[in-house]
Order: sequence, then structure tokens, then C-alpha cells
Amino acid sequence: MNAPTNIQILNGPDGKPAFVVIPYDDYMRDHLRDGDHTPHEVVGMMVKNDWTPVRAWREYLGLTQQQLAERLGISQSAFAQQEGSDKLRKATREKIAGALNIAPALLNV
Repeated sequence: MNAPTNIQILNGPDGKPAFVVIPYDDYMRDHLRDGDHTPHEVVGMMVKNDWTPVRAWREYLGLTQQQLAERLGISQSAFAQQEGSDKLRKATREKIAGALNIAPALLNV
């Protein structure tokens, strides 16, 4: 591959490569692709509105309770109870995360 790169290699005291410096935008793009972060908007919704992580993520992704309930194969009212809970069982958290297409850890408070 002959694509240009904007990296800088820093050598250690022994003259061997010790660090790689990359542009910040490249780092953020690659880091965010990992899917292990919570967007600022989601955190803001949780704080400003006193919402659970499940509700904040659902709202952030533009889904209704009905849509997410359908993805989970449960009723809207059953999902509403789950969404309002501060203490979800691990299995429930994993199912909801799967329906949201996010890592389960992102639903931990």
C-alpha cells in the first residue's frame, strides 16, 4: 500500500522505535470505531434529564420504545419497565445492548 501517512516515529534512548505519533483526527476516528465509548450527547441526556443509560441511548439512536421492544420480541410496556430500571440483570442488559447494536458495558452506570 502506498497511501501517504502522517505518522511520526519516536526512537527511544537505544535508538529503536519506542512511540508512534499520529494526527489527532486519525486517532479519534480509529478509537471511535472500536465502539467502546459513550458519546457526549448520551451522557448529557443522562445528566440533564435524569435518564437511564438505556433511555438515553434509545433517544440518541432515534428509536421509539415500540421499535426497540419489537427488536427484543417483547411488548412496549415490558420494555418501558426495563428502560426505567436502574438495575438490569446482566442477560437483559446484553439483550438490550444487542438490540441497540452497542457493547453491553455502555449500559453500565
